[in-house]
Amino acid sequence: MNETSQNRPQTDIDRLAEAHLDAAVALSPMEATYLGVPGADDRIDDLSIEGLRARRDLCTTTLEQLDRLEPQDDTDRVTVSALRERLGLEVEELDLVLGGRAPVDLNVIASAPQDVRDIFDLMGKETEEHWRTVAARLDNVPRALEQFASALTWSAEQGQVAPRRQVVRVAEQCRDQAEEGTSTYDALLEEAAEQPEEVRGLLAAAAGSAKAAFGALATFLDELAPQAPESDACGRELYSLRSRSFLGAVIDLEETYVWGQEELARITRMMEETAEQIRPGATVKEAVQILDDDDPAYQLEGTEALRGWMQVKADEAVANLAGSHFDVPGPVRRIECMIAPSQTGGIYYTGPSEDFSRPGRMWWSVPQGVTRFSTWRELTTVYHEGVPGHHLQIGQTVYRSELLNRWRRLASGTSGHAEGWALYSEWLMADLGYMDDPGDRLGLLDGQSLRAARVVLDIGVHCGFEAPKEVGGGAWTYDKAWEFLNNHVNMDEGFVRFELDRYLGWPGQAPSYKVGERLWLELRDGARRREGADFDLKAFHRRALDIGGVGLDTLRAAVLGEL
Repeated sequence: MNETSQNRPQTDIDRLAEAHLDAAVALSPMEATYLGVPGADDRIDDLSIEGLRARRDLCTTTLEQLDRLEPQDDTDRVTVSALRERLGLEVEELDLVLGGRAPVDLNVIASAPQDVRDIFDLMGKETEEHWRTVAARLDNVPRALEQFASALTWSAEQGQVAPRRQVVRVAEQCRDQAEEGTSTYDALLEEAAEQPEEVRGLLAAAAGSAKAAFGALATFLDELAPQAPESDACGRELYSLRSRSFLGAVIDLEETYVWGQEELARITRMMEETAEQIRPGATVKEAVQILDDDDPAYQLEGTEALRGWMQVKADEAVANLAGSHFDVPGPVRRIECMIAPSQTGGIYYTGPSEDFSRPGRMWWSVPQGVTRFSTWRELTTVYHEGVPGHHLQIGQTVYRSELLNRWRRLASGTSGHAEGWALYSEWLMADLGYMDDPGDRLGLLDGQSLRAARVVLDIGVHCGFEAPKEVGGGAWTYDKAWEFLNNHVNMDEGFVRFELDRYLGWPGQAPSYKVGERLWLELRDGARRREGADFDLKAFHRRALDIGGVGLDTLRAAVLGEL
């Protein structure tokens, strides 16, 4: 599949894909902000059941129109495959909710309360007009959360409520947003300290209303919790759908469950070997303690030191890899490392705006009170989020306006493609010699251990497979899941507890990292076998990334010329 022709004329399929994107961001102003599409930053999505119905209707209309069009070239054939796969899955998922067969999404990391909380991190704040837009969006928070509560009520009336653990934990998150000192909206007001008094007054009033709305949602969730099921598992049927949604690929769940355990054992052996290099005779946990407590070379103090270190490492990677191992377009060579005001503990990437006026950004949401950081854990994260990871992958796709329509550049991605590539990039940097330091290599392996462990845990819990022998076999329970995860992760208990809650409430997403990496490696190795002595790794990366963030089955077919 050759997708490298330059300045191709726009086709009817391109126009349909872009019309779908325009309609989708009109329905979701928060998605527009996330994608860097201007014009709707003062609004929030309709979070009611009617909003979900509108999304479903849009997808079905686009698919009906797509059936009447004929692809004109290879690029069109990829677009058709991606549209049918992405929009078809969205319809399947929404049909389950609207048909009363699955609950409205509510989980600790990626549902409406977190989206409404976090969207303000991404908004422009350079000018007074920007801050007035922030205030306008804040004014819309109460109505949006009321709509969301109405959707949860409707879903409960159909007998569908998210698992109790998620309801209770999200209620706690909402209370944090409502209270002085823990609300991200307080941090937002601090950011606006230099704005005119009138603007600060608008922001303070709107933030107060938003905080009260989160408090009201917390009370609502407290009242909903008794109706919620105790079981965390979503079941095999729903899990299969969610796995397809995150990967854009169909996998054998039983085989993947076994592979996850084998991969985890392989990584554990590598960690033990690396710990021996850090100090002869040291266990993995002892090596971690040495790196965290005894070696100042790996320590940073303060969030500004962390941000500066991230920026230096990210810039070094761009400078060293551009031209030699990857084609990095000029605008993509700029990445900004940021400390997020939200203080939730996550590390994430946000892509550039279409015109690159907002660059790609690597964000660290540092938990409140944390001031000391260990670089040995995080160098691999810089490569994951920056170059050659998400920043190259997503930034290059946004840049390819001469090749890809706007939907392909901005909105066709999957977690398996994005996170799989980012993990692939971590190993690639190790292969290129950037992780030879034993501490940094242990950080890489520690992250890989987490990703492999959650393949096992996530599939096992939700599909009802037998638990590993190390936790006693039999049926999975929360205590077994905690023991298993804690056995393979060397991080603070609070972080690991949150991770476990995330897996239990967001089925199918956590394995998409490691399974996506597996599928990327299989694709590369398949291309290497097909091309033999003519295989060129740099050319493979360019060819694959030029296709953009499609589902992994579509990617494989496109790269191998099977569409």
